[in-house]
Amino acid sequence: MIRAALTVDDARAGMKALEPKIERYAHLIMRQGVNVRPGQEVVLTVPVEVQQFARVLVRCAYEAGAGHVTVIWNDDVVTRLHYENVELSWFEKVPSWQREQLDSLARDGACFVFIEGSDPEALKGIDPAKPAAHAKAQNTQCRIFRRGLDFNLNPWCIAGAPVPAWARAVFPDVDEEVAMYKLWCAILSVARADGEDPESDWELHDATFDKNLRFLNERHFVELRYTAECGTNLTVGLTDRHVWEGGCSSTPDGHRFFPNIPTEEVYTSPHCERVNGVVYATLPLIHRGTKIDRFWLRFEEGRVVDYDAEVGLDALRSIIECDEGSCRLGEVALISKNTPIRESEILFYSTLYDENASCHLALGIGFPECYEGGYDMSTDELRSHGVNTSTTHVDFMIGSDDLDVTGITADGREVPVFVNGQWSWE
Repeated sequence: MIRAALTVDDARAGMKALEPKIERYAHLIMRQGVNVRPGQEVVLTVPVEVQQFARVLVRCAYEAGAGHVTVIWNDDVVTRLHYENVELSWFEKVPSWQREQLDSLARDGACFVFIEGSDPEALKGIDPAKPAAHAKAQNTQCRIFRRGLDFNLNPWCIAGAPVPAWARAVFPDVDEEVAMYKLWCAILSVARADGEDPESDWELHDATFDKNLRFLNERHFVELRYTAECGTNLTVGLTDRHVWEGGCSSTPDGHRFFPNIPTEEVYTSPHCERVNGVVYATLPLIHRGTKIDRFWLRFEEGRVVDYDAEVGLDALRSIIECDEGSCRLGEVALISKNTPIRESEILFYSTLYDENASCHLALGIGFPECYEGGYDMSTDELRSHGVNTSTTHVDFMIGSDDLDVTGITADGREVPVFVNGQWSWE
């Protein structure tokens, strides 16, 4: 039986029917994502195109007990105009008012919600040095804010909401309203937010990470070896006291939150000086509005020493050459191909979603929670133990249906971890 294509009227009726689910999704973000504490400041960064959803989020934040909600709006069009018309030097310094805004909010204990939704190629043709300089400036000059996120001092959560340009990129062959409806359906589905009780569903989902985390933390591998038919042949050394994490995170005082909705990964920070070999990306990377595709990296003693990309080479270069640590790995993440995002067969053109469909690595800063006692260490102390330091953190996807990952134990035993893109016991 051939199903008739959705019409615009179908999409409008569908969006009306989705309203209760979208409301529950907003509650999920506030109650499980950042897990708002009574009286806490909530900072919401959101695209201007989703103002209606932003209003729902603000209401849900107050219903969850927020003391006050600050909304920071993003606009792809205005951002592009800035990059087209302002000199590079302007982006190398964060205005004092913005530093004070972000740092004071973090200092006072706010939680931060970031709603992803943008044109995947919003900055196509823009000199990548400008957005790279802007990001580096914010990450180095807004120090309290940046440390609050990097060390989980402030609960934070990244979630998604559709905007028209993004929906058209994901579903290019349908009317815009149909594309928006389809993307909303996809987001709610892969975020486990399309049921009657998403908060309970997420509590169950969090428990599913336990087996994989226990397997990895009990064996305490010294290395992981990645091989795939695309040419990937990479050895990643792990630190002496590494810890695998996944599912919910916690602040140092034990307040639980989910940094990403959705999330399917278990992850740790490797030893940033013990990575050797070549790795090929298997999905496009959308980085600050620019597509990077069909690229590879070669590592020697932890550093990227050679690389290439068929699409977006300049943008890839801007990532690798951002600072001293941006050419080293800060994360290795394992994700089975048997996850809702992968099974949806949708390429989201968004790292938040595509990274949760695929094993991935990240260039840049590592995680203090992934080293025993890391919360009590400075960044220099973490670096001395092999946890990378950087002003950036950029995930790229390397998972495939034929990816094998082998764990090497301290006594030299080889233990299959992934076979053909999934956990060895699946």
